[in-house]
Amino acid sequence: MRAARWTSAIAALTLAVATGCDGGGGGGDGHRASASPATKAPAGLETFYGQKPAWKSCGGGMECADVKVPLNYSDPSGTQIKLAAIRLPAEDKSHRIGSLLTNPGGPGGSGVDFVRQTGRAFDDKLRQRFDIVGFDPRGVGASAPVRCMTGPQLDRFFSTDTSPDDQRELDTLSSESKQYADECKTKAGKELPYVGTVNAARDMDVLRAALGDQKLTYYGASYGTYLGATYADEYPTNIRALVLDGAIDPRTSSTDMLVEQAKGFETALRAFAADCAKQGDCPLGTNPDAAVTKVGDLLKQTDKTPLRNSRDARPVTESWTVMGIATALYAKETWPYLRQALSAALTRGDGTLLMTLADTMVERKPDGSYSNQTDANMAVNCADKPNPPDVASYKKAADQAAQTAPRFGPFVVWGGLPCIYWPVQTKQAPKPVTAKGAPPILVIGTLRDPATPYKWAQGLASQLSSGTLLTLDGDGHTAYLQGNSCITAATDDYLINGTPPKKDTVCR
Repeated sequence: MRAARWTSAIAALTLAVATGCDGGGGGGDGHRASASPATKAPAGLETFYGQKPAWKSCGGGMECADVKVPLNYSDPSGTQIKLAAIRLPAEDKSHRIGSLLTNPGGPGGSGVDFVRQTGRAFDDKLRQRFDIVGFDPRGVGASAPVRCMTGPQLDRFFSTDTSPDDQRELDTLSSESKQYADECKTKAGKELPYVGTVNAARDMDVLRAALGDQKLTYYGASYGTYLGATYADEYPTNIRALVLDGAIDPRTSSTDMLVEQAKGFETALRAFAADCAKQGDCPLGTNPDAAVTKVGDLLKQTDKTPLRNSRDARPVTESWTVMGIATALYAKETWPYLRQALSAALTRGDGTLLMTLADTMVERKPDGSYSNQTDANMAVNCADKPNPPDVASYKKAADQAAQTAPRFGPFVVWGGLPCIYWPVQTKQAPKPVTAKGAPPILVIGTLRDPATPYKWAQGLASQLSSGTLLTLDGDGHTAYLQGNSCITAATDDYLINGTPPKKDTVCR
């Protein structure tokens, strides 16, 4: 679980059990922020910026098209790739503002699937005024996807012990991680140098122009905030409105990101345990501290004896168990699933529901195949930031994480190990993003967010020269689609009118 995964699959799981989004938002003409034209197409890219996508109906009232971009922006006349895009057209054509481009996170999450599954979960006021647009970033889904591992190979990779207790287990983990990197080099070596956030941000500007928008209006969740912030730094004057929900701090190093994320899941587990202790069907008892300890005991047990799985032949190892728990912590609406899963595990030794939740995280299909989310996730994350040089460096970070996040620390940190073997490495150190010259940018943070700790939202908002922080005093990963009326109203008003909420606004 490298960086933040808020993908279309987890979004669909959340929205299947969540209450509908509600709330208001301002009216207004919605055009003030788009008054001045965007910059001209960069030299050599005029053909890409001037293209008109051939939109065709693709079911559910939606339209799909491909948009061409250069594989290598330094050689725009060379190889081209196609980006898959989808849009839910605005319902009020006479008051349409433009397109609302979205990204669900990952990296590796399909924006096409996200809009297809959750496009109508956006508030009515936005769907009246905007085309809701999703796209698969390069390397993802239907956009020149990176493919590395087969289904059986990924099954073995995810089953590998990510809390090694001895040298033998560490050697196995290292071997599996190296094989992952080697498979990517063999099967996708030509694409890997160009699958990264900077190029994806450049693609977004091509998409903006191809959609016919003078300025970009954007909603990014989780990793989508890093993509959005990168765009803002590259094209600050091309922005109309930018919402960065469940933010990542661009200054954070690759290993620090993993350590902090582990702490975030630990915080979310404690919030779940406190809530569970109040429920009549809590399998962890009535004492929140004891409940957290009981989860830790379950993980130790599965490290030695995996749980049963009635769906297929995979035993539910410690790694699968942690992943299943983490998946259900992404949204408070899925906590009942976690209570059921833990009850089955603790009373019957049955890990089937935990495995089902984990499969949602990694987008494993019933036939044993996977989407390319995991491969794309590794490809982007390993190439975006400098990685530790050796296994010993990861062990140091994992040991550090285990002290502050004993249930999740090793699992999260060791998940990044393939990056030390990655064939594409960068020397570009993480840096602050200021986006000087951009209009107001809205950053949203949730106090008990498991995957993107609240401190990251604070950090990003403070870096941006025009950043405004909106806080949700709540649980779960990201805020806008969780149905909080205060968050919905403030975000809608900003996206429609370009007016951010007052400084230090907290929604409850």
